[in-house]
Amino acid sequence: MRVLLVDDEEEFVTTLAERMSFREIDADWATSAEDALKLVETSTYDIALLDVKMPRISGLELKKRLVEKCPGMKFIFLTGHGSEDDFVAGTTEAGAAFYLVKPVNIETLVRKMNEVLNS
Repeated sequence: MRVLLVDDEEEFVTTLAERMSFREIDADWATSAEDALKLVETSTYDIALLDVKMPRISGLELKKRLVEKCPGMKFIFLTGHGSEDDFVAGTTEAGAAFYLVKPVNIETLVRKMNEVLNS
């Protein structure tokens, strides 16, 4: 499984990438949507974990751009803001299938990633 982690909090994505590597999950990370778009030019990912609120380009907008560049990529949104109801209402148009609130339990996240990839 190849994972792209995108969150403007560098400590969060580096720690999450390290925890995934302990579980033999190959994860690259970016701290901006722009950097994530550069990564997909040279690498292929099965799933992207996107922070909803980031400066300049939101996770929702990034998903739209990644769908164009990487058909077949799956997505999970992560956020530390708002309620699940707010998120679901705001992401229906974006086609968000899964949503998790930060801080996220790594076992729950890995389970959700497997669910998304097998759906």
